[in-house]
Amino acid sequence: MTTARDRARLAGVHPDIVAVVEAARKQVPFIVVEGLRARERQAQMVKSGASRSMDSRHLTGHAIDLAPTVGGKVRWDWPLFYPMAKAMKVAAREMGIPIVWGGDWKSFPDGPHFELDRGAYPA
Repeated sequence: MTTARDRARLAGVHPDIVAVVEAARKQVPFIVVEGLRARERQAQMVKSGASRSMDSRHLTGHAIDLAPTVGGKVRWDWPLFYPMAKAMKVAAREMGIPIVWGGDWKSFPDGPHFELDRGAYPA
């Protein structure tokens, strides 16, 4: 179920990734942490070390951050990100929408991060 809070955080996000989120959340519970970011917010994320790039897909609405929930509470345990990622990947595949999960990145794994593939969705 999409909450008003999640709808607000999905404002400005590409409709294809929003559709994947809606399909995936039928399989596992999670919240939307962040979607579209202003350049100032992205600069803060880089400064704090939470991001490494000012070329983030969040700046164009092509990325979202999600967090799993257990019993209605947000959890940041890495093992909980895998079922959420699987639900997102399955939903995306079934819809023909190529996505990338930050948890698969080797140099800077980012469990909450999902983005539309740059090749199929240039900014």
